[in-house]
Amino acid sequence: MGGDRDLGLESTLQELPMCKFQVEISCTGKEVAQFFEKYPQLPGVILLEQGKFFGMISRRQLLEFFIRPFGQELLIHEPLSVIYSYARTTVLLLPDTTTILAAMQLSLRRSPELLAEPIVVQTVPDNYRLLEVQELTLASWQIRGIETQVRYERSQAKMIQNEKMANLGRLVDGVVHEILDPVGFIWGNLTYVSNYSQGLLKLIAAYDQDFPQGSENISYLKEDIEFDFLEQDLAQTLKSIRTGAERLKKLVASLQNFCYIDEVYPKPADLHACIDSIVLLINSRIKGEIAIVRNYGHLPPVSCFMGQLNQVLMNILTQAVDALLNASVRHKFHSESTNTSYKPRIEITTEVISRSATTPHAPDSRWVAIRIADNGPGMSQELQQQITESFSVQKRADKETSLAVSYQIITARHGGKLNFRSQLDVGTEFEILLPLV
Repeated sequence: MGGDRDLGLESTLQELPMCKFQVEISCTGKEVAQFFEKYPQLPGVILLEQGKFFGMISRRQLLEFFIRPFGQELLIHEPLSVIYSYARTTVLLLPDTTTILAAMQLSLRRSPELLAEPIVVQTVPDNYRLLEVQELTLASWQIRGIETQVRYERSQAKMIQNEKMANLGRLVDGVVHEILDPVGFIWGNLTYVSNYSQGLLKLIAAYDQDFPQGSENISYLKEDIEFDFLEQDLAQTLKSIRTGAERLKKLVASLQNFCYIDEVYPKPADLHACIDSIVLLINSRIKGEIAIVRNYGHLPPVSCFMGQLNQVLMNILTQAVDALLNASVRHKFHSESTNTSYKPRIEITTEVISRSATTPHAPDSRWVAIRIADNGPGMSQELQQQITESFSVQKRADKETSLAVSYQIITARHGGKLNFRSQLDVGTEFEILLPLV
C-alpha cells in the first residue's frame, strides 16, 4: 500500500495508495473468497496466466456471482478462469505514469455499471496493482481544490496588480501634467526670448554703427562679458534649450502613452507613435550600444487597446535588448582573442499584408504586421518549446510570463496572432498580426 503525499496538478498514479493481490487463474473461487474475508480492504484480484496479465475480478463481482441462486454451489469450487469467463468485462488498465486528473477523466468515461470497479495500474512490465476509484476521486478532488485555490489567489493577485497599475497610471498621468506645464512655459517663451535677444543685439549693433568710438566704460564692459563670444553663442544656446525642451516634451508624452489606461472599447491608434514612444523609453538602457532601425510602411489607424499593446511592445523589445546586451558583453570578452566586430541591432518593420481566406468565396483578410527582429544569440529548441507551451491556457495559468501575457493580449483581446521564430547564432524575430476591420 502507498502513503499520503502532497499532490499537485502533475501528480501521477504512482503517488496514490494501491493494493497488490495477484493469483493464477487456476486458483479456485473459494480460495479467493477466503482471502477477501481475511483482508476486507482488498477491492479485487488480478488474474495471471503463467505470470502474464489475464484480467481482473472485483470483490463486488465475485460477491454477485455467489449470491445468485445456486451460484455458490456451482462456482465456488471452479477455477477463476471459469468465473472470469462469466464476468468478463472491460478492465481499465493504465500505466502508473498517468496523471491523476487524466485517470479520473478516463474512469468517468466508463459505462455506469463499471464506474465503481477498481482500476488496474501497471507499475513495471508484468507488475500490476489495483487502485480503488474512491482513492482516485479523493485525490482528484484534492487537486481540483488546490487548483481552484491557486487560481483564486492568482486572480486576486492579478486584480491587485491591475489596480496598482491603474493607480500608477493615474499617478504618472498627474505627474506628466505637472511636468508638461513648466515645459509649456519654457517652450512658449523661447520664441519671445529669441526675438527679444535678436532685437537687443540689433540695437547694440546700431549703437556701434552710430557711435563707433563709444566710451571707455562700454569697451570695458564688453570685454568683461566677452560680448563677441556672447553674440555668437546666444543663438546656439537658445537652440539647445529648445532641443532639450522638445526632448523632454517627447519623453513625457511617451511616458503618458505607455501608462495609458484603456477604456472598455478599443480606439484607433497610430502604431508608429506607439513604437516610437517605447523606443524612446528604452533608450536609457541601450546607451548607444544597440542600433534600432525602423522600417515603417504606410499604416492606417488601427483599432486597439493602446495601453495593452504598449505593454506587448515593451515586453518584446525588452527581451530583445536583454539578449543583445548579454551577447554584446560576451563578444567584448572574446574580442581580444578573435578580433571579431559585432554590432547589436534591432530591426522593426511594419506593413499591411493580405492573407488568403480559409473558406471558399470569402474575401482575403488584411492584417497589420509588426516584426521585431534582432541579431542576438537566438533561442535553443528547448526554450522555444517552453515559450510555445506557455501560450497554452493551462501553462499560462501555471506561470504567467511576459510573453504569455503578450500572447493573451494579442490573441484574446485583439483577435490577432503572435508568432516567433529563432535560430541559434542568427537571431530572433517576433511577428505581431492585428486584423484590419
